[in-house]
Amino acid sequence: MSGHSKWSTIKRAKGVNDVKRGQLFTKLAREIVIASREGGADAEMNVRLRLAIQKGKDNNMPGDNIERAINRGLGDSGADALQEVVYEGYGPGGAAILLEALTDNATRTVSEVRHAFSKGGGNMGQPGCVAWNFETIGVVVLEAPGNTAEELALLAIDAGAEDFEEEQETLEVRIAVPLFERVRKALEDANASIIRAEISMTPKATQLLENKQAEQTLKLMDRLEELDDIQRVYTNADFPDEVLNAYGSS
Repeated sequence: MSGHSKWSTIKRAKGVNDVKRGQLFTKLAREIVIASREGGADAEMNVRLRLAIQKGKDNNMPGDNIERAINRGLGDSGADALQEVVYEGYGPGGAAILLEALTDNATRTVSEVRHAFSKGGGNMGQPGCVAWNFETIGVVVLEAPGNTAEELALLAIDAGAEDFEEEQETLEVRIAVPLFERVRKALEDANASIIRAEISMTPKATQLLENKQAEQTLKLMDRLEELDDIQRVYTNADFPDEVLNAYGSS
């Protein structure tokens, strides 16, 4: 497994430990607000809302919080102030970094993002400077204990998945966005244990970093992810195993 894919796995494992729970709930609520505002409150018909609600439940977000966020998206005028923004830049060593934000004050957010890049040894770039190197795909991560990975992979491919990767008794399935729901449902109907299912951004090509640059880039990405308005952080950095092992145990 590449250092980039392993970084994704370690980041998932660290999860909520790196984000204050109150801040995490705020980010999850914003995603639910936007999803319900754009696609309505029916989670069966609104894929983005269903995924946002599931992510909230996976992180022990109270049901009342989820319901309030849905209602806010449907009728609260304050929801109109939230806008989706993408920021782009480079980390130490030149690796591409792509950020997805939900903000009610873009001026504040861009200032915070620029400051974080500068403090972390990176550079904020112009729109489009790195986005060309990322593509939108569906990702489903499954538990794959024992020898079940091959069977699950074949099931996913039969349903329309494009690729998969196995790591430490998990299977990451990659799917073209139009087929995402079909594959996810096929796996769910087969009683596969789904750890995560989401629409994500993945790099078309990765860049291997030296140890020092890798450490600096990981710290920068954590700093960016800690910003209140940043929902997701993506990179094309490929990290050396020894750096990732230290990062995973920190």
